Amino acid sequence: MFSSGGTTASDGERALAAGIQEQATAPLLRLVLTGSVDDGKSTLIGRLLYDSKQILTDQLEALRAASARRNGEDALDLSLLTDGLRAEREQGITIDVAYRYFQTAHRKFIIADTPGHERYTRNMVTGASTADLAVILIDVRQGVVEQTRRHAFIASLLGIRHLLVCVNKMDLVDYAQDAFERVEQDFREFCARLEATDVTFVPISAMHGENVVERSEQMDWYQGPALLYHLEHVHIASDRNLIDCRLPVQWVIRPGPGSGTAAGPSVWPGAGIGAGPRKGDGVPDYRAYAGQIAAGVFRTGDPVLILPSGEETRIASVDSFDGPIAEACAPMSIAVRLEDDLDISRGDMICRPHNRPTVDRHIEAIVCWMSDEPVVAGRRYAIKHTTRSARAIVEEVRYRIDVNSLHRDENARQLGLNDIGRIRLRTTAPLIFDEYRRNRTTGSFILIDESTNSTVAAGMIIEAHMDRPGGEGGQVTWDVRHLERGARYALLGQRGATVWMTGLPASGKSTIAGALEERLARDGYRAYRLDGDNLRHGLNSDLGFDPADRAENIRRIAHVASLFADAGTIAIVSVISPYAVDRQLARTVHDGHQLEFLEVFVDTPIEECERRDPKGLYARARERKIRGFTGVDAPYEPPVEADVELRPVERLLDDVVDQLVAALRARGVI
Repeated sequence: MFSSGGTTASDGERALAAGIQEQATAPLLRLVLTGSVDDGKSTLIGRLLYDSKQILTDQLEALRAASARRNGEDALDLSLLTDGLRAEREQGITIDVAYRYFQTAHRKFIIADTPGHERYTRNMVTGASTADLAVILIDVRQGVVEQTRRHAFIASLLGIRHLLVCVNKMDLVDYAQDAFERVEQDFREFCARLEATDVTFVPISAMHGENVVERSEQMDWYQGPALLYHLEHVHIASDRNLIDCRLPVQWVIRPGPGSGTAAGPSVWPGAGIGAGPRKGDGVPDYRAYAGQIAAGVFRTGDPVLILPSGEETRIASVDSFDGPIAEACAPMSIAVRLEDDLDISRGDMICRPHNRPTVDRHIEAIVCWMSDEPVVAGRRYAIKHTTRSARAIVEEVRYRIDVNSLHRDENARQLGLNDIGRIRLRTTAPLIFDEYRRNRTTGSFILIDESTNSTVAAGMIIEAHMDRPGGEGGQVTWDVRHLERGARYALLGQRGATVWMTGLPASGKSTIAGALEERLARDGYRAYRLDGDNLRHGLNSDLGFDPADRAENIRRIAHVASLFADAGTIAIVSVISPYAVDRQLARTVHDGHQLEFLEVFVDTPIEECERRDPKGLYARARERKIRGFTGVDAPYEPPVEADVELRPVERLLDDVVDQLVAALRARGVI
């Protein structure tokens, strides 16, 4: 399971890495507490804190006072320790995720108390996303209910390998063994279809503290450990992926006054103790790439690969905030210096040359939908994956999962609030990822609604698309056996580039593109105009004008233009390209090959476009003889920050062309 690209590790290396992990961080267990409404989750956490003497005196006094106000009696209501919201206390349920921290002599704990109500499933996903172990609470009288199955399925889906099933309220059935065993049997039957590898059952009474911190005398038929003992001793060190080296770059560290960049602060590890080589002016000559290790072990001298550029180098040093260290492993936060000066920025990934993650823009993922607005094919969102951000379009909703039966509804065309299902995504920039089951950090992402900035989904990557050209196990590879690009540019006396002109229909794109092509050719430069209409007569003749076909149209044109640019020709693209995500895709295609790309916005008012209307298309669209026409009944998303903005209504054609030529000269293309 842990081998990739032919790289493996011996048992000794695993033991060494596990040892590093133990030394680097104090033993810590992150656990999520789940269960249906009124199963007693908040009471159980309160009991754990109370019986393990983790409540301070002032907290205990406040708890007694709150319990008296609520219940009018002296008995402590331990649920009030975690039900912090007023609505929670009024309704007697958990709504938001509450985190509690405590420790014993054996281990530190972070507990996420999650809601039991189905409406707050998204909150449960949030609390469980970083957990090592899930405690699933079941009311012995109710048995395994829908929310029990939902939470167990989500825990399995999120890669939580350890499940601790606590059958609560045993005092209400006189601590009967057969009642406990019925619940255990039902849960095991459901759990057999999940990927949980370690499932433990404990009968408890959170109200009376039976089998919570100390073994219960009321249930002498139970021979297992108490809840806290199991939490203190459950083995999670082997859950860490210490083989696949993954370091997402969070920022670039460049110290010195005025030398900090937007990528990171002007500090460096060990600054207070004089670490790091220095220039003559006393400013450290230091460039490092900082981030939290997602997997693996990094050592000084190790060969590394930078993605997505594909450049290779070696680690010059591994630094912590206190200075250089010999080696580091997940989940430590470090900065690495490299032997070569490479172009690395936020969102890049440092890994091993022969053990690399997948780099792709097309992914299959399981998502838990967290928005009231359902997801359907064609919707666009921002995507956040490790330290990389991009935009994504939902190409297809593959199926919805019934959490009770685990049946796949392949007729589903959308996912609603709290639904779980599989979708297909296409991103504007390639993601650098592993399958979620292999690495929870590099295999997960969130989708964000850009209009509200709300997180609408949490996703787990299954794989890259396998049913598209070139995706079948890497059978199609890029042929690099040709004249090197720099040598070609030197022979031609110019650099290749793409000038991408976007604007409303009849905005003047084709006229300007033709004039620019003629000007460059007269001046002795290689240039060629790729007109959107011309390409639809041949290369793209099979495509229509719906959003999916428009996106494919732009994808093909972008790749053709990049080939022209790679060959040393200035490709002048004249195409409406109404959607920002598709134009960003075109830019990403060029950025991925380090080719020059100029987005040019031909900003002509729609009234002027309709007045011109050389093909009569606006008139036909207004008469509803054409459907999906940009600017009439289909949207146009103007560029927010185009490289060049042209206003042909305000300037002569020659002046507009001069503006474009000046932009090409400024970039060193000509």
